[in-house]
Amino acid sequence: MAVRPFIPYDDRRLHRPAEPVEAITETVRMIWDDMIETMDAMPGVGLAAPQIGIMMRLAVVDASDKRGQAIRMANPEVLHASIQMRKHDEASPNLPGVFAPIERPRAVTVRFLNEAGEMEDRDFVGLWATSVQHQIDHLNGKMYVDHLSPLRRKMLVQKSKKLHKS
Repeated sequence: MAVRPFIPYDDRRLHRPAEPVEAITETVRMIWDDMIETMDAMPGVGLAAPQIGIMMRLAVVDASDKRGQAIRMANPEVLHASIQMRKHDEASPNLPGVFAPIERPRAVTVRFLNEAGEMEDRDFVGLWATSVQHQIDHLNGKMYVDHLSPLRRKMLVQKSKKLHKS
């Protein structure tokens, strides 16, 4: 297992969809292990493979109070989203030093290929739901700043670059 480096915001890979995972292989399991170690080192509550330059539809989420509860997902997709919304400050290690409040459905039902290679439907609520949706955005080539106005997004990107240079 290893902590992997994050690719920068302007890397093209962060802005295009990742490729579907055909099967859960030993390679996929090793990538998930590295992703969990990388997520825990941030520390964060989720990570998508494109964030570390791997263009596969893989994500991990752990919004538990104590670590070690990570859910490994391949090809996650939202089947159902609640009408009730929840606002949460979101950030990304690919755009360090900045964050923005993003409003997303408070609860979602997600279908994914789990670590046993089986299709699973699971309900996520609160921070878990926010993180899962955030990771699915990454897998679709979107970042949280894409939910903002063009001006607000530009300001955050410039602020991150300025902070990162100093």
